[in-house]
Amino acid sequence: MFDYVAPRSVRETVDALGDPGRTAAVIAGGQSLLLEMHLWRRRPDLVVDVNRVAGLDGLGVDGGSLRVGALVRHAAFEAPQAVPGPLGTLFQQAVTNIAHPPIRARGTLVGSLAWAHPASEWCAVALALDADLTLRDSDGARQVPARDYFQGPHRTARRPRELITSVRFPLLSDDTGVAFIEHRRTHFCFATVAVSATLTVRDGVITGSRIGLVNASDRPVRALAAEQSLLGAEIADDLYHRAGRAAAEQDAAPVAEPFADPGYKRQAVAVLVGRALRRAAADQRSRAAGRTEGLR
Repeated sequence: MFDYVAPRSVRETVDALGDPGRTAAVIAGGQSLLLEMHLWRRRPDLVVDVNRVAGLDGLGVDGGSLRVGALVRHAAFEAPQAVPGPLGTLFQQAVTNIAHPPIRARGTLVGSLAWAHPASEWCAVALALDADLTLRDSDGARQVPARDYFQGPHRTARRPRELITSVRFPLLSDDTGVAFIEHRRTHFCFATVAVSATLTVRDGVITGSRIGLVNASDRPVRALAAEQSLLGAEIADDLYHRAGRAAAEQDAAPVAEPFADPGYKRQAVAVLVGRALRRAAADQRSRAAGRTEGLR
């Protein structure tokens, strides 16, 4: 048995979470929590439903970043124009890999970050893009960068009495191409491996890249070795292959699963990173051609 509350404000929410006599769980979409409770893997004695909390459903650009509130559903990103520029394209490609329409209509991006499953698409995107999470408790708010937030499977820097109110993603420049590629056994399975990639090119030279790996470790991974292998190089097909090998051999730390041992996952990482970078380069060329066409 558990108690249920549906607060109307952030203050009421953090007060409920801060009750020292209870083990509380937050529910927004409930796509993961309810299954865990059904299987008796989680036994909260208080469920705090945030769906009526004012101000958590905001989605918009503020300065140079996109702010995503805790109640913004996955489905909000299915149209690339929902978010400006290359970031909207990356989000649209990532979200179409998340489960199926009913899940996307109820589940939330911030809920995925809170759950921190190693196979979560949003967790890898947030890590790769240096997103910042805002966490709130009864003492106030604090900012936690994604690089410090993920600590293991379902383990994060969020304290038990904290609520994630929003996350900010930096917007991507117009000279950046993007791609998200996922490999899985069936359409409705978790990703065996997936890759989020951005590639910034100026005058034929790669000036920046951000690569996030999904299910390539016990937590999301930023492929720093692969990114470093690209920096300052001229666009070339063999470059993507080398970056893929660097990601597989130096960045990934895969954990065995029933249908994918570590060796299989490393090979998948190498192949998917190469493919994602090629697609990101093609996307960047397409954007550059569009800008040139617009000037004529």
